Amino acid sequence: MSATANLPLDELRFWETSVGKKAVMAVTGVLLFGFVIAHLLGNLQIFESPEKINHYAETLRSVPVLLWGARITLLISVCLHIWASFALWRLQRAARPIPYVKKSNTHSTYASRTMMWSGPIVLAFVIYHLLHFTFGVVHPGGPFDKHNVYNNVVYGFQFWPVSLFYIVAMIMLCYHLYHGLWSMFQTLGFSHPVYTPWLQRLAKVAAILIAAGNISIPVAVLAGFIKPV
Repeated sequence: MSATANLPLDELRFWETSVGKKAVMAVTGVLLFGFVIAHLLGNLQIFESPEKINHYAETLRSVPVLLWGARITLLISVCLHIWASFALWRLQRAARPIPYVKKSNTHSTYASRTMMWSGPIVLAFVIYHLLHFTFGVVHPGGPFDKHNVYNNVVYGFQFWPVSLFYIVAMIMLCYHLYHGLWSMFQTLGFSHPVYTPWLQRLAKVAAILIAAGNISIPVAVLAGFIKPV
């Protein structure tokens, strides 16, 4: 009988293994990626008309069960994603307590090497974004009106330091999504020498399009294409 078979069940829990933690990151990453897409599509309605995006926001508020259900699910996903990331980092540190004399980055990308600090930057952005546009606690660009999302966005992004912060955060999100997406495919078993390079390209295109879509809003405000009403 193998030594593994003699271990108590609580020591064999899937989520305590590195594979289990990677699976947690992958599944929560899928949920968070879906939210990013939905959030972007909602925000891009600002290019249509003030009434369009204001109606969209009012519709979300009119279904509190759905809204808070989504918020709670996202909060749990974010917490699990961060926990799994930190736990994997600790496992890697424990596996090699003495760092390389000269670390080679031949088989890694810039996106993968910046995951540990692009993640915290994106998290800081999410917290500020909620304080800025959801709760209106921090709104340096002008008055906050929960019933006028259009003007809240325009006034907020007319304050150029806020727009700059958003743009930098979206660039970090781009890197984070790029590495996270194709790593997710590998974790979930979609890995093959033939189509893995295509999945990497797909992840890169998706990350760039998402970042460009989000960045287009503060840029349009600063350029004067979108004005308050």
